[in-house]
Amino acid sequence: MYTIEQAGSAEQTLQKSRFIAWVSQTTSEQHALQFLRAIVTQHVSAHHLAYAYRIKTLNGIVPRFSDAGEPSGTAGKPILQILEGRELINVCIGVVRYYGGINLGTGGLARAYSGTAKLALETALIMPFIEMQELTLKVAYSRIDELTRLVLQLKGKVLNKVFTDGAQLTISLPIAHINNIKKRFHEKSFL
Repeated sequence: MYTIEQAGSAEQTLQKSRFIAWVSQTTSEQHALQFLRAIVTQHVSAHHLAYAYRIKTLNGIVPRFSDAGEPSGTAGKPILQILEGRELINVCIGVVRYYGGINLGTGGLARAYSGTAKLALETALIMPFIEMQELTLKVAYSRIDELTRLVLQLKGKVLNKVFTDGAQLTISLPIAHINNIKKRFHEKSFL
């Protein structure tokens, strides 16, 4: 499975219709919808905004798409098929169409939407998907720097720090490293 690290976009004109696509990493359906609302806000005069996304949840991968008023299966579904074919998750692609007055037919629409989505993916930075998990640890003040350095080395992030009788850090790490971090920073071993 793969995801994107850096967003991308592309534009093409086919028989006077202008298609513009954006691809973005997303971690939830709410985040995907915010991304799509931002596109709508910038392109209020566009005739259609077709989209597709695939998001990994606790219940598996959730795929969604919309043809946005185009004939059924000609816009959102071809975009979703690209995401599935490239095994992309936590990715959303939105494609706006400014209608140019010439009907493209169902095959032409499907090729236009999927082609523009492909062009946008070519400008994005695709990378292997690494599943992350959040973890909250209570550590001694003397080990905060050690934990922070290790989290960064493992391609994780420190999400929050709370200071009381010890330091409580909420971190996000690749799931493969969670058990080792728990063992290494078990609270009884250094408080």
